[in-house]
Amino acid sequence: AARLCGAPLAKRGMLTWNTLPEEVVMVRDMARQFAEQELFPIAGDADAQHKYPRAQVEKLGELGLMGMMVPEEYGGAGMSSLAYAVAMEEISRGCASTGVIMSAHNSLYCAPVEKYGTPEQKEEFLAEYAQGAKVGCFGLSEPGNGSDAGAATTTAKEDGGDWVLNGTKAWITNAHEASCAIVFATTDRSLKHKGVSAFIVPTDRPGFSLGAKEDKLGIRASSTANLILENVRVPKSALLGKVGEGFKIAMTTLDGGRIGVAGQALGIAQASIDVATRYSTEREAFGAPISTMYAIQLKLSKMACAVEQARLLNWRAAYLKDAGEDFTKEAAMAKLCASEAATMCSHQAIQVLGGMGFVSDMPAERYYRDARITEIYEGTSEVQHLVIAGKMLKEAAKAVIPLPSAPGHKAGH
Repeated sequence: AARLCGAPLAKRGMLTWNTLPEEVVMVRDMARQFAEQELFPIAGDADAQHKYPRAQVEKLGELGLMGMMVPEEYGGAGMSSLAYAVAMEEISRGCASTGVIMSAHNSLYCAPVEKYGTPEQKEEFLAEYAQGAKVGCFGLSEPGNGSDAGAATTTAKEDGGDWVLNGTKAWITNAHEASCAIVFATTDRSLKHKGVSAFIVPTDRPGFSLGAKEDKLGIRASSTANLILENVRVPKSALLGKVGEGFKIAMTTLDGGRIGVAGQALGIAQASIDVATRYSTEREAFGAPISTMYAIQLKLSKMACAVEQARLLNWRAAYLKDAGEDFTKEAAMAKLCASEAATMCSHQAIQVLGGMGFVSDMPAERYYRDARITEIYEGTSEVQHLVIAGKMLKEAAKAVIPLPSAPGHKAGH
């Protein structure tokens, strides 16, 4: 059977996805068991009370799920992107809020520090985070820009041996729990996106404050708030990567982050299928379970197809990332399809449940609310289409494949 490891996969090649590697299956089973025992029982109350699942997040750290792709030398689990994608789905199936906490921490904080940080930065700002003792966040979006990541109005100016940061970051996941933030700021406005740099900023620095928690439609057990920087002074050593590399760091980080969000969306979609399937076999109408009705079976079939397609796209993106191949297009495809599958499946789950899907006695309405954000953060669906098409056009330009001529048509006419 073909396995998801070994030689790099050809971009246009075929691969039989018969099985996951044994170590990934072990991670999946561990995450599934944790979700069923620790997350399913608390997810509804955590959502209703907007309560951060602190105990559960700490246990994720103990299981190695808060630093999954960080090398063991820096306190991480040293696992693959594929293992991360699979674990994200299982955790999010149990609680989407816990899933986004885990995703933002792994993908958006630990990953860029591990990839671009110096050994000294990794010792100070990665080891404890990879073990789950502390949580990090990612400060890219601003009140005036979301999808336009290169238009940062937050500034960083040199002052002696320090950098001084001023500005506001918006929609930041884990804002109220984070001990440290990756902050993107303009260091040279004349260079536009090439004048953006990244900084590692502890949240206890003088001048660093938080806005109020946003009252959100979904993922309500996670905190989302503004980061406010007023003359926040950090040493020169806080620069992540090189001056002017911030935009590149942000874009490469978001590529990997989309695998995590796709996993989260798949978890929500699968949970929606689970509740719809179970309810349809128990609910009777016209003298038989509604699962015997073609209209219900059609919905379940479409839901299952959408999830399987998106899941394979996400596994492919993760595989390419692990193989060191370019995975930008595939990650965008996975995020786009998985988020749309989550929205569709949660919508149809409510339809299968009818009135019971509209009340909080059943989790379907929570899945519906949680799903909606997956089409927005870490690149809206519209941005994903731009990323995918942009890559396609670049690939087509390199291939220079001549178009076939129509019958009777002469070249040059």
